[in-house]
Amino acid sequence: MYHAILGRPAYAKFMAVPNYTYLKLKMPGPKCVIMVGTSFQHAYECDAECFQFAETLIRSEKLSAEPSPEDLDIPEMSKCAACSFEPAKDAKEVAVSDDGHTLRIGTVLDPK
Repeated sequence: MYHAILGRPAYAKFMAVPNYTYLKLKMPGPKCVIMVGTSFQHAYECDAECFQFAETLIRSEKLSAEPSPEDLDIPEMSKCAACSFEPAKDAKEVAVSDDGHTLRIGTVLDPK
């Protein structure tokens, strides 16, 4: 959390050393070492709150970006060639190894 608030330039200026394992931040003071710390419970609550905020933000962006089902042009499953495991009509078999393995490649694909 200190990293997000202070950042690396502040660490360098104050010669601060963060220890993420113990949730402590130490820096030299005028008479002794200054140590700032927090509890694991508080750190967990902050992480959970940030996670919930991020999830809410992602969901709201997805909802605003997704078109309604009426706007989508969904093909019928029976008419969809990509939905079946049948090879395309204009497919060319190409040998990929000496032991007889082949691969089918569409001959009417877009050059891009």
